[in-house]
Amino acid sequence: MADQPTTLSDQVRQMTHGVLTPIARLAHQAGIHPDTITIIGTLLVGIAALAIISEHLLVAGVIVLIGLPLDALDGAVARLRGPHRPFGAFFDSTLDRYADGMLFGALAIYGSQTGSDMILGLAIITMIGAFLISYTRARAEGLGLDCKIGLLSRFERTVILLALLFTGWVHIGLWVLAIGTHFTALQRIWYVHGLTQAPAVSSSDSS
Repeated sequence: MADQPTTLSDQVRQMTHGVLTPIARLAHQAGIHPDTITIIGTLLVGIAALAIISEHLLVAGVIVLIGLPLDALDGAVARLRGPHRPFGAFFDSTLDRYADGMLFGALAIYGSQTGSDMILGLAIITMIGAFLISYTRARAEGLGLDCKIGLLSRFERTVILLALLFTGWVHIGLWVLAIGTHFTALQRIWYVHGLTQAPAVSSSDSS
């Protein structure tokens, strides 16, 4: 199997390890369950989505920024609890999809409210692209393949979304996300295609 390149998300995780670990240790000692952190993070995203619908983009950006560390903290706390928890990883990924749906759905509503069919359409296209990025990785892992490559991982998408909310450049941000998410999905499709051409990899299509 080909070596996975180091993504920006991996690099950020490594750089923030020294800061995140003590916080995770305190949360673990306080008996805070990692799933609770995951739920709180998702609720914050829901509040941010409501702010977008209310056309308070800057407020939404601040809320997303506040909740951003929770996206890594739940995993750090889970690792301190001992053996790998399959449900925790599954639950975290599932709620991440809810978060994507809420944010881009809110931007679609924002576009409708402001009379911009462009924003409405781009938000929907971006939502589909974000889901495809997640699906291609999950499907590859179901085949026993690791597939974390691509231009826009979840961290990169969040950075662009924050820039969009803080600057108000919704059209530009959504154009970047709409193109980037589908480009990333195509990257993963091509990457898995290459891996599955190797003689050692074989799987029947069960989709």
